[in-house]
Parts: sequence; C-alpha cells; structure tokens
Amino acid sequence: MTNKNSLISRRSAAGLLGLMGVSAVGAAVATGAGPNGQTARAAGVSNPMPGHDMMLQPVQYIQAEEVDVEAMDAMHEAGVKAFPAQTRGLGGQPLDFEMDGDVKVFTLTTDVVEWEFMPGKTVEAWTYNGVTPGPEIRVTEGDKVRVHVTNNLPESTAIHWHGLMIPNSQDGVPYLTQPPIKPGETYTYEFQIREGNAGSHMYHSHHNALDQVNRGLLGAFIVDPKDPSAYPAYDKEHILILNDTLLGFTINGKEFPATDAIVAAKGDRLLVRFMNEGLVQHPMHLHGLPMRIVAIDRWPLPQPYMCDTIDVAPGNRYDAIIECTEPGVWAFHCHILSHAESPQGMFGMVTALVIQ
Repeated sequence: MTNKNSLISRRSAAGLLGLMGVSAVGAAVATGAGPNGQTARAAGVSNPMPGHDMMLQPVQYIQAEEVDVEAMDAMHEAGVKAFPAQTRGLGGQPLDFEMDGDVKVFTLTTDVVEWEFMPGKTVEAWTYNGVTPGPEIRVTEGDKVRVHVTNNLPESTAIHWHGLMIPNSQDGVPYLTQPPIKPGETYTYEFQIREGNAGSHMYHSHHNALDQVNRGLLGAFIVDPKDPSAYPAYDKEHILILNDTLLGFTINGKEFPATDAIVAAKGDRLLVRFMNEGLVQHPMHLHGLPMRIVAIDRWPLPQPYMCDTIDVAPGNRYDAIIECTEPGVWAFHCHILSHAESPQGMFGMVTALVIQ
C-alpha cells in the first residue's frame, strides 16, 4: 500500500535493525501470538465475527511466579529479529488501467485464495485480484472511470466506493442501486470523479459485508487533486489499511512481524493514509514523532492539528503528515494493547517507521 520507493526491502530492513540494535525498536513479537490460525468456514455458517476470539475474551495475565524471564525476553527478541518477516502475497499495489477514449478502465476479479498473513499461517481469504488489500486504484479529479468486476466467489457480491461522490446507480448496494453480482457474472461500474472529491477513499463489498469484508474484500481508492497545490506537499506516502477479523489484527493484510516497515530518509515529509476496514476502533500511536492531521474522510482540515495517537474508527480515513526529523526505528502500533502485544511479544497491528 505504498509508493514503491518508500518501502525498504525485507533483507535491508533486517540488516538495518541488526545495525541499530534490537533495543532500538523497543517492541517484539512471538510468531504465532495473537488471534491466528482460524479455520476458514463455508459461506453461510454461523459465527459472523471470525478472528475475534482473542479480542472478545478477557486478557489472560501471567502470575509473577510463573514468569520465566529469560524465555519471555528471548521470545520478544526473536520477534524483533524476524521483522519484517517474509510471507507469500503482497496486497495494495497500484492497479494498471487501459484507456478507452478518455475513460480509464480497470479490471477487478473476486477470488478465493489461501492467504499467508503470518509466516507459515494461512487462511482462506476472499480477495480482489488475488490479494488483500485489493490493488490500489488511483485516479485524478475529473477522470472518467470504468471498473469491470468479475465474481469468482461462491456467493453474490458488489462493490461500494466508500467516500466517492458518484451517481446513485453506481453506489454498489444490491437491491438499492443495482442487482447483486452473482457467481460467474461480470458487472461494470462507470462514473466520473467530481471536482472537490480528491483524497483517501476505500472500496469494499457491500453484500454480506460483515463476512466478505472481514475475509479480505477491501482496498484503497485514491483521488489525486487536479491542482497539486491544493494538498499539503509530501515526499513519500504509505497507506495503512486496518482490519481485525478473519486474519487477526492486520495492517495491509499482514500481522507483525510480517507487516512492512515504513522507510524514509531524514528530512522527508511522509504522508500516512490511515483507513479502518475493521469492526472496532484502532488508536494508532507513533513513538517519538508527532503527526499533523491534515484531512479526515478526505476533507481537508482548515486547521490541521498535531497528535501522536489517532483513533481511527471503522470507515474513517485520516491523512497524516510526519516530519521525519529523528533517525531511528520508531514503533508504530495500535494502542489497544490486546491488538498488539502479549507476554510472548508484539503481534498483530504493529509496524515501525524507519528513518535513515
């Protein structure tokens, strides 16, 4: 979900962490901690909130006399050394388009895949073009857009363009604005991006959405302003899509230590786009540096404000500018700690900002 130039390679990230020392991160993980390893279920079976077993249960504390200090510290250290761990599949990459006259034409398929969200741990995910999050769709104000959607799922689906101001007929809600897209069918959406609708948007299923979005049918839809000066200047950007169900507590479809590091050079101005596709709020906290919130739900703020923790509710999008002034490896995580840390170390909704 990132400008390709802003991602550090997994190999070089691991090397950088080694050079800076484990203590630089101050956060760790045990592979397998967290709400992982759920068995994928067939559509229509009960348990509408897969993956929430840990989140809905009381936190289990370890009594002091039961703690093996060396073992606990070793698990924390092992998690840090594994970050960013390699897994199969990478969601959120830019989606190519073709031109049909003056129309940008995108193609999406909905597919069932085995998705590796932690090293060695997979679930049956429902995806756009074989990945979750789905590919990033990026256009500019005024563009004419056509999206062909082919449904390869075992049930009907539809796509809602969350935050876009488009004709009602294209809004993507079955039986309100369109028929459902049945298995094997292809449906076409077509609309023009209105002036004043630039910013951070999302696309996701709006048919059996509790199940389908939880399984992975979600993605980012970015509208760039026609006039770049209408938006605060930045050097790099990174999109963080938060979800909290079938795959556990994920950032861009992965759990720590398989999340990507966010990498910037000292002096860079970094744009982070937060998007919550989950069922609960996630207060995202950056260690060591403030964030300047410049837009909410794509609306530019007349008076941006500073914070180090931004509480992202389901459906919300926040745009934050970070001035990368302090070199180091800075922890970046959900501050509901049961979404991010256990006695075995960090897991779930955790990444790091690496300033070189």
